[in-house]
Amino acid sequence: MNIRINHEGLAVPVSKSICDLFISVIPTEQLTESVNAITINFRDPTYSAERGGYHPVEVRLERIMESKADFSICYITDFCYVGRPPFTELAKDIDFDFKCGIAQLQHMKPFAIEKSSELYVIWEQNFLHYAKDLKVFTTTVELSSH
Repeated sequence: MNIRINHEGLAVPVSKSICDLFISVIPTEQLTESVNAITINFRDPTYSAERGGYHPVEVRLERIMESKADFSICYITDFCYVGRPPFTELAKDIDFDFKCGIAQLQHMKPFAIEKSSELYVIWEQNFLHYAKDLKVFTTTVELSSH
């Protein structure tokens, strides 16, 4: 099954390039009409609280109900380690929540996602460089049916 990700008319300028990347890692041969959500995790296997590395990123896509092939971006969340060893934990660093219309930076109150356009563009360019050019991530994909 071929899928499309709606990226036009969103509150921040999501590029076709990042949507193409998301689609490229989805096992479309396993995608059925009963799947209504896809969660993609991008992980740098060497990332740790002690050594640093490339932040893990989680993306959730949800099926647009009127369509068999179209999905929308629910959220894109960039995580990082916070705290001091041995008490470190992964926490949201940057969260773009398209479904709720908010963005949030670590230790800040949520704000309207429209105000994060410049931040989003920089974040996306960096993420695409890490994923496509440097190939630092391993990916896992979870298909969900409700």
